[in-house]
Amino acid sequence: MMTSDRQKIAFGWVLRMAWRDSRRNRSRLFLFISSIIIGIAALVAIFSFGDNLAKDIDKQAAGLVGADLVIHSNRELSEEGQAIVDSVRRRSTDHSVEQRFASMVLFANSGGTRLVEVRALDGAFPYYGAFETVPEGVGATFRKHRQALVDKTLMLQFGAQVGDSVKVGAVMFEIAGSLAQAPGQSGLSTAVAPAVFIPLEYLPATGLNQKGSRINYNYYFQLEEGTDANKLADGLDSLMEVQRMGFDTIASRKQETGRSFADLNNFLSLVGFVALLLGCIGVSSAIHIYIKEKLNTIAILRCLGASSRQAFLIFLVQVLGVGLVGSIIGALLGTLVQQLLPLVLRDFVPVAISSDISWWAIAQGIGLGVCIAALFALLPLVGIRNIAPLNTLRLSVDTSSPIRDRWSWLVYGLIGLFIFSYAYIQLDGLGQTLAFTMGVVLSFLVLYAAASLLVWLVRRFFPSSWSYLWRQGLSNLFRPNNQTVILIIAIGLGTAFIATLFAVQGMLITRVSLSSSENQPNMVLFDIQSPQKTAVADLVAAQGLPVLDQVPIVTVQLEAINGVTADDARRDSTIEVSRRALGGELRSTYRSELSDSEKVTEGEWIGETAAGDTARVSLEEGYARRIRVDIGDELLFNVQGVRIPTIIGSLREVDWNRVQTNFRLIFPTGVIDDAPQFHVLMTRVPDDATSARMQQAVVTQFPNVSIIDLGLILSVLDAILEKIGFVIRFMGGFSILTGFVVLIASVMISKYQRIKESVLLRTMGATRKQILAITALEYFFLGGIAAFTGVLLALGGSWALAVFSFEIPFTPDIAVMLLLMLGVTLLTVLIGLVNSRGITERPPLEILGKEV
Repeated sequence: MMTSDRQKIAFGWVLRMAWRDSRRNRSRLFLFISSIIIGIAALVAIFSFGDNLAKDIDKQAAGLVGADLVIHSNRELSEEGQAIVDSVRRRSTDHSVEQRFASMVLFANSGGTRLVEVRALDGAFPYYGAFETVPEGVGATFRKHRQALVDKTLMLQFGAQVGDSVKVGAVMFEIAGSLAQAPGQSGLSTAVAPAVFIPLEYLPATGLNQKGSRINYNYYFQLEEGTDANKLADGLDSLMEVQRMGFDTIASRKQETGRSFADLNNFLSLVGFVALLLGCIGVSSAIHIYIKEKLNTIAILRCLGASSRQAFLIFLVQVLGVGLVGSIIGALLGTLVQQLLPLVLRDFVPVAISSDISWWAIAQGIGLGVCIAALFALLPLVGIRNIAPLNTLRLSVDTSSPIRDRWSWLVYGLIGLFIFSYAYIQLDGLGQTLAFTMGVVLSFLVLYAAASLLVWLVRRFFPSSWSYLWRQGLSNLFRPNNQTVILIIAIGLGTAFIATLFAVQGMLITRVSLSSSENQPNMVLFDIQSPQKTAVADLVAAQGLPVLDQVPIVTVQLEAINGVTADDARRDSTIEVSRRALGGELRSTYRSELSDSEKVTEGEWIGETAAGDTARVSLEEGYARRIRVDIGDELLFNVQGVRIPTIIGSLREVDWNRVQTNFRLIFPTGVIDDAPQFHVLMTRVPDDATSARMQQAVVTQFPNVSIIDLGLILSVLDAILEKIGFVIRFMGGFSILTGFVVLIASVMISKYQRIKESVLLRTMGATRKQILAITALEYFFLGGIAAFTGVLLALGGSWALAVFSFEIPFTPDIAVMLLLMLGVTLLTVLIGLVNSRGITERPPLEILGKEV
C-alpha cells in the first residue's frame, strides 16, 4: 500500500513539475508540435472524405447503376444470349435496352464535329436516379420524339442551344436539352467521351449499326419486388460467361465503386502521412534542441533526488500534452479542409459528396498525432537517462552516442514498425508496403546523406579566403544547434514530391504529343467499311491531305491454345494456360511486310501463306508473355464463325509510342483477307481549320466513319492530367507547407541561440545589415541544397517511371526543374529572414546581462 501511495505521489509530482516547467516554455513547446498540425489536418481531411464517400456511395449506389440489374455484351446477342435476357425479363416489372458506341456528330448551327459516345436508349431507364438536364424533365420526354440529349460540355464547346439540331449518322435530331449528369457518369468520363442520348427507334435510320460496327449492348431491368438481383445474376453467371456477357447489380457496383475510391483514399492518406512524417522529424529536431537547453535543469533535479525516470517522464508528459493540443488543432483544421475536398475531387467521383463531420476521422487523427509525436520525441528524450547530477558542475556534457544506445535503436525500430504498419493498412499486399516503406526510408537517407555531406564539405574545404559574410554564413551550417539536416530533409522531400509530379505529367503529355515531322499522322479515320475504302481515300486526297496509312482490321476470337479451350481450362484448374485470353477478342490485321515500328525479336516473319499451309502468325512479345505462349505453339482463332488454326512463327517488339496502327496479333496475307473487316486510314492535317473542314466533309458523306483528332485528344488529355495534377498538387502542398512550417518553427526555436550570437556580433561591431546578410546566405545554402537534392530525387524517380513503367525516353523539362529550385530557394531565404528579423533588434548591451 505504501509503495502504491509513493507511486501516486511520484506521478502527481511529475505532473506538477511538467506543468510548472511548461509555464515559461509553452509557446516554444507549441512550436515543437506545430510541425505536425498540417499532417494531422491532411489526414483528418482525407479520413473524413473517405468516411463520407463510403456513406454517399452506399446511399447513391442505386443511382450509379440506374437499375436493379444490368446485363451487358460487346456483340449482338446470340439465340442463347437472348434466352438469358428473356428469362430475366420475365422476373422484372420493366426493362430498357441501350446500344452505345463511338461516332461523329455534327452541330448544324456551327458546322462543328466531334467524336462522342452515342447512347441509343429505349425504355424508362433510369429507374433510380434521373437525368439531370436543362430544362428539367426532358430526360423522360426526349425518347418519345426525334430528339437528343447533348452533354453540357459539348453544348458549350460548339455554342449549341436547346432547339438547335445535331446530326448523328444520317439523321438530324433536335436538341431537347443539355445533359449535366447521367447515372454513373463522372467529370473525367465526360471529358474523354461526352455523351449524346438518342431514342433507340431512330438508330437504324442513322446507318451507324452496320455489320462490323463496334457496339456495346446494355439491358436494364427493374426487378419484381423481393427479387434478389445478386442471387439471380449469380445463377446465370456461368451461362453468361459462355456467351461473353457480364452483369452489374446495385450491390456489385457499390462494392466496385467503393473499392476503386478506397484506392484513391489510401493514396491520398499516404500523401498526408508523408507530410506528417516530415512534421515529426521537425518535432524530433526541436525537442533535441529543447532538451539541450534543459540539461542544467535536469541535472539540478537529479541533485535534488529526482530519478532519471522521473526526469524523463516530466518532459515526456510535456510532449504528450502539447502533442494532444496540436493534434486537436490539426483535427479541427482538417475538418475545415474536408469542406474543400468535395470541390477538388468532384470530377473523379460519380456521386455527390457530402461534407459531414466525421467524429471517427477526428478520433483517428488525434490518436495518430499523439502516438507519432511521442514516438519521434522519444529519440532525444531517451538521452535524459544519461544526465547525471555531476552535469551541474561541468560546462560540457559527455552524452553517449545514440548509435551505441540500445534504447535509441528500440525507438528507431518502433518508428519503422509504425510506418510499415500504417502503409500496410493503406496498401494492397506486402510487396507494395515494402516498396513504400523502403521508398520513404531511402528518400530520407538520401536527403540525410546530402545534408551530412554538405556539412562535411564545408568543414573540410572551408573557404578561408572568402569575405567575412560568406564565411560566417557557411559556418552557420555546422554551428552548434544547427538545423541543417532537418531543414534539408523537410524542404527537400516536399520539393521532390512536387518535382516528380511535374516530371510525370510532362512525360504523359509527351507520350501522346504529336511529332513535328511532316509525315507524322495526327488524324485517324476508323470504322471505314470495305466498300467505302476507296471513296474515303479519294475524299482525303481531294482535301489536299496525304494518305499516310490504310490498314484493314479484323476482329478475331482466341478459342484454344495448344488444343486447350476455355471449357477445358474451367474443368481442369491445373492446366497452365491464360484463362482470361481464351475466348477474348483481338483486333488484328494482315499484311505481307512489317511496319517500321515493329522488329522481330524471336522466330521468323513469313508474310504470305500458301494454300493448304498453316498460317504463321506474329505476336507482340509482351502479349505472348501475358498469355504464356512461345514460338511453335498452336493457336486456334474463330473469325466470324470460321475456325482458323495457326502457329506462332515470330514475336515482335512494337513501338507503341508511334502514332500509327499497332497490333498484338498479325496474320500473313492469304488467310483472313476475305473476312468481315473495317479499315483505318491515317492522315495529317496542318491546322485546326483544315481539320474542321475535313471532319465536316467526312461526316456529311460518310456518317458511319469516326474520326480521332489527335490534337483534340491531346488537349483533352492535358485537361485531365491538369485536374489530376491539381489534386496531387493540392495534397502535395501539405508536404511543402509542412516543410516550411518546420523551417519557421526551427528558425524560431533556434532564435534563442541566435539572439546571443547576434548580440556578440553586434558587440564586435557587426551592423544589422551584415547580420541579415549572414542569415540570408545561410538559408540560401540550405534552400539551394534542399531543392537541388529534392530535384535529383525527383529526376531519379521520374527516370524509373519513364524506363520501367511508361517505356518512353526520359526527357525531363530542365527549365521547369531550375525554376522550381530557384523558387524553393528564394522562399526559404524569405521565410528565414522574416522569422529572424527580431534577432537584430537586441542591443549590444544585452550581452553584459544574463544569458538568454
